Amino acid sequence: MHKRTVDVLIVGAGPAGLSAALELKRLGVDDILVVDRDEQAGGMPRMCDHPGFGIKDLKRIKTGPGYARRYVERARKNGVRISTGATVTDWIDERTLALTSPDGVSQVQAKAVLLATGCRERPRSARLVPGSRPKGVFTTGSLQDFVHTYHQPVGRKAVIIGAELVSFSAVLTLKRAGAEPVAMITDLPAHQAVGLYRPFKWWTTSVLTRTPLLTEARLGKIIGNPRVTAVEIVDKNGKIRTFPCDAVVFTGDWIPDHELARRGGVAIDTATLGPQVDAFFRTSKKGVFAVGNVLRGAEKADDVAIEARRAARGIHDYLASSDWPQRRLTIKVSDEILWASPNAITDVKTNDVPFLFRVKEFHRSATLVVRQDDKVLFRKKYRHLTPNLSKRLTARWIDRVDPEGKQIQIQFI
Repeated sequence: MHKRTVDVLIVGAGPAGLSAALELKRLGVDDILVVDRDEQAGGMPRMCDHPGFGIKDLKRIKTGPGYARRYVERARKNGVRISTGATVTDWIDERTLALTSPDGVSQVQAKAVLLATGCRERPRSARLVPGSRPKGVFTTGSLQDFVHTYHQPVGRKAVIIGAELVSFSAVLTLKRAGAEPVAMITDLPAHQAVGLYRPFKWWTTSVLTRTPLLTEARLGKIIGNPRVTAVEIVDKNGKIRTFPCDAVVFTGDWIPDHELARRGGVAIDTATLGPQVDAFFRTSKKGVFAVGNVLRGAEKADDVAIEARRAARGIHDYLASSDWPQRRLTIKVSDEILWASPNAITDVKTNDVPFLFRVKEFHRSATLVVRQDDKVLFRKKYRHLTPNLSKRLTARWIDRVDPEGKQIQIQFI
């Protein structure tokens, strides 16, 4: 069995993994290996064939495939080794991982490991939707794979389950495949493409297509065998409507690809279901970092690429000092909040890294409080909070945390 050693092993060649590798190179770390189970590097943007990528990190507008190519080209130009078609199968010890690839089985021992494995949408089976199990049921990711990678037909009429940003991306993919979206449904009272994203919703469902949006509704049943022929939609009053269709696309409802983290004994946050990390993206396991959408589900590619640069600086500092925190204060959220990230505090002097949080429902004029025991550390009133869109929370309150105290609570009052 082939064995090799590297300074940094990065698992995942999407925007987070490649951005971290580039920043590590800039900081003088040369011995880096990026591995990815896909045959091509670049991550999910490769299959999002529409503009909207690169605005924050590259300072220009690119399509998803163009954005992915730019990162792959930059990484290879800077000497980053990328091994595709390589699946990490297990941990051999604290920072040695087993890989299988077209070249066979190997082991890689690293001084530091960065998990950048991303996330996925929950499929129909995980959402417990009743009915038959016909062909024609997709997630956004599998839909994009069918259309952009394999150039396969997906149907003529589709119902989209969800009304967040990725749901409107699914509209574009369906149009590219020659399919007509006949309805978009959400169990929330409104779509979640608000603020700067509202024009995207208008363009996809009012200009390019005429897709009706059904709010406060849920998918009751999928009908058809061997292929979808219709779905039953149940509104808030229990009224059932039947929509003829031959495709159903489940969008959003993200879950981190956390299997590798779990197998390695990394602590998992109960709210995000991703690795628990501090402001330096350190997990509970010495020398193991995590960044990007493996932490908490889907943020935009630009955001995770920028976030990964900070993670790379944390890895660089660790390689220089081998310092690792001995004590971690966890951060817990109340029932109204979906998650907060980072979700651990190890250094009360770190107050320049923004936190993100998401809510479960729409909120207006909501006051958020951060407290430790009976002590209020921070308080802020938010005018609008929208589910499926992250909101920033300043970290200026961290220096008020008692390192010997109990866990931190984030809640509404």
